[in-house]
Amino acid sequence: MAPRVLTPRRLVLNAERRFQRARLVFGHGTDNARDEAVFLVFHALGLPFNVEEATLDRPVAAEAAASVEALVTRRIAEQRPAAYLTGRMWFCGHEFAVDERVLVPRSPIGELINDRFAPWLDAAPVRRVLDIATGSGCIAIATALALPEAMVDATDISDAALTVARANAARLGVADRVRFYLADIYPDAGEPYDLILANPPYVPQAEFDALPPEYRHEPALGLVSGDDGLDVVRRLLARLRPYLASDGVLVMDTGATSEAMAEAFPDLPFYWPEMTHGGDGISVLYARDLPAPRGDAARRTR
Repeated sequence: MAPRVLTPRRLVLNAERRFQRARLVFGHGTDNARDEAVFLVFHALGLPFNVEEATLDRPVAAEAAASVEALVTRRIAEQRPAAYLTGRMWFCGHEFAVDERVLVPRSPIGELINDRFAPWLDAAPVRRVLDIATGSGCIAIATALALPEAMVDATDISDAALTVARANAARLGVADRVRFYLADIYPDAGEPYDLILANPPYVPQAEFDALPPEYRHEPALGLVSGDDGLDVVRRLLARLRPYLASDGVLVMDTGATSEAMAEAFPDLPFYWPEMTHGGDGISVLYARDLPAPRGDAARRTR
């Protein structure tokens, strides 16, 4: 019997079956074995995601098939996210370089960026934006591309992450409008920001310890935030007022910790947008709704 001809379609279906048998965990840009298989096979073959249907049934050269096999085997054996195996991930339609120095881009904030933050914010007058815990720079850079009149500052506590972010900004042509700072939450004091974006660490330590191997390949510094997941959020909100313009907006992604966050800050009237494309934990907080400062804090703001 003649050997079966290997085609992109057969390679994808084979990888899908193997991923299912291996009981891999997804969630870093894909959420199922088929999409993961497409991502890795197309990467190895150099195929675009909008490839013509006929191409899927054309024979694949032995060398190319071997490249697919190597990636599929590594995905199963190492249980590393596909984004780290390929060195890339898409966010808001833009391709970002990623590796283990940064989290894999996946925040639902991307949906708000694509909508230019409507209806939660009038983007037209926005000139100063801050992105907290920028990691790969995906949120800061995508926002700069969506709001071409804005200057974007971005902070991270990891110098290694900022190296990745600066490279992404240069490659995507916004290095002149996105400035990166090594800082714990906020940069040195300056003019307040019209829009502050934050995807801070929010995973409780015990929950992180129980995560599947795929998540353990990501930097713990970008995920873990104390026993209840709120350590960074508490410090962010405690120092928020002087950094947010009087008509400014904070948009924050706290994922599954959002219910605990809402309970921890009952005096803050967060809005919780429903995301059309999935994901939860996105909150919107307006400067006008922040409690008035008291005592010495009130005097310092006059």
